[in-house]
Amino acid sequence: MSFAQAFTVGMTAVQMKQQSAIGKYNQQVANRNADILEQEAGQIDKQAEFDIARFDQQFRKSVGTVNVALAKSGVVITSGSAERIKEANALEAEMQNKITRYNADVSIANKMEEARFSRIQGEMARQQARLANISTVAKAGTSLLATSNFGQKSIFGNSTPYETSTTIGADGRLRGGV
Repeated sequence: MSFAQAFTVGMTAVQMKQQSAIGKYNQQVANRNADILEQEAGQIDKQAEFDIARFDQQFRKSVGTVNVALAKSGVVITSGSAERIKEANALEAEMQNKITRYNADVSIANKMEEARFSRIQGEMARQQARLANISTVAKAGTSLLATSNFGQKSIFGNSTPYETSTTIGADGRLRGGV
């Protein structure tokens, strides 16, 4: 093996190792980003639960304040407009909770989709590194073939394989090709 061939083999090995390392690193980065996005989705869920609990607490406090004010003024809460206001407020509170939950669910779904996409990107980075390895090996193989045939004579002498026909003469001896 010549120096050039040994150098080609060595550099190919180094390049393949680097390509693999880069692919693994990029995949790890993408997976870490996906983990962070999934954690953010969990935080969105916790924040929504907190917001709903806080709203419910404020709503109950507000209802209590209104009930006390109505009782002081002598209004009967179980009938008439006071009852309709109480029902409207309860419906509004329920709607607010559902809107908060819906918005959180949409945000969570978006974060989870981003996480899945990040993992896909990581897998693609790894596959690209594998393809780069294949390309490197192919280029090195081509280079090695070119350097191994450089300066060597054909087994057929100076002729090409297509010019090697021989004939047998009448005396039984081989005669040279045309």
